[in-house]
Amino acid sequence: MLSPDPDPCPIDHVLRGRGDDPALIERHRTWSFAELEGAVASVAGWLMACGLDTGDRVASWLPKTALACVMPLAAARAGLVHVPVNPGLRRAQVAHILGDSGARVLVTQRARAATLEDGDVPDECRVVDDDLVVMSGTGPGSSRHDPHALAAILYTSGSTGRPKGVMLSHANLWLGAVSVAHYLRISADDRVLGVLPLSFDYGQNQLLSTWYAGGAVAPIDYLTARDVVKAVERVGATTLAGVPPLWVQLLEAEWPADTAMRLRRLTNSGGALTERLVRGLRKRFPEAEVVAMYGLTEAFRSTWLDPALIDAHPDAMGRAIPFAEVMAVKTDGSRAIGEPGELVHAGSLVAQGYWRDTERTALRFRPAPVWAKSGGMAVWSGDTVIEGADGLFRFVGRDDEMIKSAGNRISPVEVEEAVLAGEEAREAVAIGVPDARLGQAIIVVLTGERDREDALRTRLRSLLPSFMQPARYEWRDALPRNANGKLDRAAIRAEVVA
Repeated sequence: MLSPDPDPCPIDHVLRGRGDDPALIERHRTWSFAELEGAVASVAGWLMACGLDTGDRVASWLPKTALACVMPLAAARAGLVHVPVNPGLRRAQVAHILGDSGARVLVTQRARAATLEDGDVPDECRVVDDDLVVMSGTGPGSSRHDPHALAAILYTSGSTGRPKGVMLSHANLWLGAVSVAHYLRISADDRVLGVLPLSFDYGQNQLLSTWYAGGAVAPIDYLTARDVVKAVERVGATTLAGVPPLWVQLLEAEWPADTAMRLRRLTNSGGALTERLVRGLRKRFPEAEVVAMYGLTEAFRSTWLDPALIDAHPDAMGRAIPFAEVMAVKTDGSRAIGEPGELVHAGSLVAQGYWRDTERTALRFRPAPVWAKSGGMAVWSGDTVIEGADGLFRFVGRDDEMIKSAGNRISPVEVEEAVLAGEEAREAVAIGVPDARLGQAIIVVLTGERDREDALRTRLRSLLPSFMQPARYEWRDALPRNANGKLDRAAIRAEVVA
């Protein structure tokens, strides 16, 4: 078992496997640790030759290519800040991230770049085709950067407004990798199938924690559950991380018995596992441990449930991961045991706040309770949990209006803005309702020209990524309002879920 190392390093030091051992498995090539280290050095050297200053932001908008996997380490080695952009986003979301981050370089593919319009890319941002980035040659060795310097900005939607950038230091990324490698007991003979987007902290950590442990990652972009089944067999995957909607699809897929037996570790985040899912996974993958986890981008990961406990406690979130102090806090600031409280996360995994957003940073990042073991800033999650007498946390509910669908955190305001950008609707409220496959489905309640719903659907398909498409529209003559004249979201939600 790995022992957590409390002394953080620059994140580009994370390639700790032996030189000839496999580190990155593509369909047509396997990169050894030595080759991957060479690629990181080469790309870092290329970035340093671009005339950028220390701390400048470099964005990547790519599928799961080798370059996409190398960029987080190469940008960090070059003294730059990496901004990964979800490849499923459309031009409006990409334009916001480029402008908000102040990216100086965007590395992407020609076809993606062609979807951007005038004004989407800031004047000072250079767009570079990915095939022009050199991945072999010479470059700088392991860096000596301050572990507490900014290394990455990961964009995540808030409960209102546009996506916000969470600022992560080298130390945040390093300790997150060490923590996960430790409690999952990842080893050098593990093969981790990377199905999650690298723009998510959960997806990116699959690279970092596996490489820290000396194992290999096989990143894939998949369309169907069958693609995942085939990939498990092709690469001999031992570990698969997913979100609840993916597990639903995988349990519906046909699995050759030998392929299902290959998996020895299933990890879940991005939504709670139901008891039904736990039972299904345990039956379908009898050799695999099922590890339930809870996290938030602002503090990476908060809790994990020892797989030995999941059969008896399928509803539990578990206990704090290494380097995290997690607590339930009552409204009066005291600790809550056996009763609901807000989940507060303190310790060295707490991010540095939101990029260029002091107002929202002040709301979410506040001093830890005076009785906490960890001082400094903590993340006040806004989620309600209960810490039981057994020390296990259990999720109660979300206090904000975020929609979590297919593992994605979606801002209802962003969906509403897209709906109202045309002439079909006058008012619109987007909410999430329970859905067996997605976790939550997006329902839009609106007023306007209901005979133009087909036109609205067509327009939104060009504006929003697939995971942000509403599942249903409910037209009303009028929407309820509160005493202040604002739309009453609580009343609207109650009507829909009644």
